[in-house]
Amino acid sequence: MSVDRAVSPDSPTTPGGALALRPGLTRRPGRWIDNWNPEDAEQWESGGKAIARRNLQWSIICEFLGFVVWQLWSIVVVYLPAAGFTFTTSQTFWLISMPSLVGATLRIPYTFMVPRFGGRNWTIVSALLLLIPSVGLAVAVGNPDTPFGVLLGIAALAGFGGGNFASSMANITFFYPVREKGWALGLNAAGGNLGAAVAQLVVPLVIAAGAAATLNLPLAGWIWVPLILVAAFGAWKYMDNLSSAKSDLAGSLAALREPHLWIMAFLYIGTFGSFIGFSGVFPKLILDSFPAFSTFALGPAALSLAFLGPLVGSLARPYGGRLADRWGGARITVCAFTVMALAALAVVWTLPLGNFWLFLGLFLVLFAAAGSGNGSTYRMIPVIFALRGRSDGAMSTGRKAAAALGLISAIGAYGGFVIPQVLNASKGATGAYDAAFYGFVSAYVLMLAVTWFFYLRRSTSSVGHV
Repeated sequence: MSVDRAVSPDSPTTPGGALALRPGLTRRPGRWIDNWNPEDAEQWESGGKAIARRNLQWSIICEFLGFVVWQLWSIVVVYLPAAGFTFTTSQTFWLISMPSLVGATLRIPYTFMVPRFGGRNWTIVSALLLLIPSVGLAVAVGNPDTPFGVLLGIAALAGFGGGNFASSMANITFFYPVREKGWALGLNAAGGNLGAAVAQLVVPLVIAAGAAATLNLPLAGWIWVPLILVAAFGAWKYMDNLSSAKSDLAGSLAALREPHLWIMAFLYIGTFGSFIGFSGVFPKLILDSFPAFSTFALGPAALSLAFLGPLVGSLARPYGGRLADRWGGARITVCAFTVMALAALAVVWTLPLGNFWLFLGLFLVLFAAAGSGNGSTYRMIPVIFALRGRSDGAMSTGRKAAAALGLISAIGAYGGFVIPQVLNASKGATGAYDAAFYGFVSAYVLMLAVTWFFYLRRSTSSVGHV
């Protein structure tokens, strides 16, 4: 039964005149719902589940478009030279990395917007904000005389899409009971992550096909405008605000004092940071290393295989969480970092062979491992805080864990800025990317050791095995 069906002409009203929804729920103007309690089995089965599912569906759609906008510049920069722009390699990497820098920073305040304004209301606002970088990109890339500073500012505004993840996840966590929260958040995250792949798949097809085999780069921005408007309308019409969604500043402050938050944030930079970072640079890496394979003719359009990387990483994420449920998050995370280190090392060693398909295959392995690591590290966080709560008896472990998830997702997203800039520094200093990849290998080995030291070795006493 949906929330709307639960209302009838005979439905009782509260003293303030709000409709009472059975059992115990009331709706106020502005699609506010009071007395929400997903842990109440009767409420959940008699209408709560349908409400939560509807909100999850539109949350995924809006977050998906957020990731699309967040990653638009990763593919657009590849076509800037053909559109008449002449930028240095360093400037190109700044256009790629700036959305991640801003998006990661916005994730912190976005986490608190849902309790402040309501999940539905903020989803509408955050979706409409995506119009600014989309239209800005469309206008700016249509004129080759647009200064680099203007393009960099528009790329920074694409960070709005990165911030959407934090508010979307914070909103959905209030709708679901603990027993179903993991799966719901996993779907929400995976649905959003797919936006990176779709952006890199669709943009090359559209900008060529839309201009009769010539380049119409402004379409890279314009094509998303109607979809953003539809998503905002859907959020307005079908989503709900929960009065029970409260801000937890105390929980956030307590989580910040927890050493394991910073350990897990470091690991999440390695997993999610690698996913979003390599998603951003993969089209350029293909262009620089194998220009003949940068695009493939597909009738009147063109296809870039770069989208396969974020696609594989997105699909692997829920499986990483599921494997973590069965074998333990730390074990899967160690395996993920091992595979990532070996794949990155193999990329450097085999690049002189000049084999594009080997290069692509190794990167898909790297993306799959990073995606699996996303799921396993995210799964480790509530387990660690639950075990820590038993030992220190402090505030609700659920509160600290929920706050930690938001903070760690924000810190981890800075990897999307770090990876392009490390590659940029390597290219500028040596003329090649080898030094950067050796640095990534060293980082993954260090993260592997940190995971083992704190969460797997037998003498670990602070949290035990997770």
